[in-house]
Amino acid sequence: MRDYDIVLGARSDNRHTAIDYMNAVIGDFIEFHGDRYFGDDGAVIAGIGMIKDMPVTVIGIEKGKNTEDRIAHNFGSAHPEGYRKALRLMKQAEKFHRPIVCFVDTAGAFCGVDAEERGQGRAIAENLYEMSDLRTPILSIVIGEGGSGGALALSHADRVWMLDDAYFSVVSPESCANILWKSTEKADVVADALNLTADKLYKLGLIDKICSNDAFENLENDIYAELKKLMDTDIDTLTDLRYEKFRRVGY
Repeated sequence: MRDYDIVLGARSDNRHTAIDYMNAVIGDFIEFHGDRYFGDDGAVIAGIGMIKDMPVTVIGIEKGKNTEDRIAHNFGSAHPEGYRKALRLMKQAEKFHRPIVCFVDTAGAFCGVDAEERGQGRAIAENLYEMSDLRTPILSIVIGEGGSGGALALSHADRVWMLDDAYFSVVSPESCANILWKSTEKADVVADALNLTADKLYKLGLIDKICSNDAFENLENDIYAELKKLMDTDIDTLTDLRYEKFRRVGY
């Protein structure tokens, strides 16, 4: 299978979305709305719940299931208020020392004029800045598309996991091909060069674990065990290790 086939598969209508993972992993979920600046964003689902006996904050980028649902969730492309809502929940989690779980599935942040007017770039940058030193454990899982800064804004975590049939990239293969050759015809060639698959990113140290999409039912136990280890780590040590993790990323 070529890398571009994985990209196309990650966009499939038949994949589990963030809500599916939340329903499977999180119990007693209570959703929170709004960023306390502008409004709510349906692309980002955020709230609190339980994993076994552990209270957690959970944040997911939701694409939707059908046409009406996808419009309500803006096809998984978050506005600035979505990222600010996520950060509001993260700061709340820090206050109560709840671990954070993020489910990432987006082609990218929304790039409309209204999003730019409301500070899309700053919202993403603030998430990266705050997450780098957030004093509570963070686990992010790329469950489908991991597109550009829109995905990165929820992925600056102590542990970054990825499904074996997901992708994570600074740019979509089509956009990159269009930049280089003014055509999307070579998107498949570009995909091979972007190092966007789970196995390649694992070798680069960008992700910490590759999860099988077939082991959906085991994810709860894996997340719980990982969060227990992170919660047992001294918080100053945890933030130092998070810093070192991203300093080591790359060749």
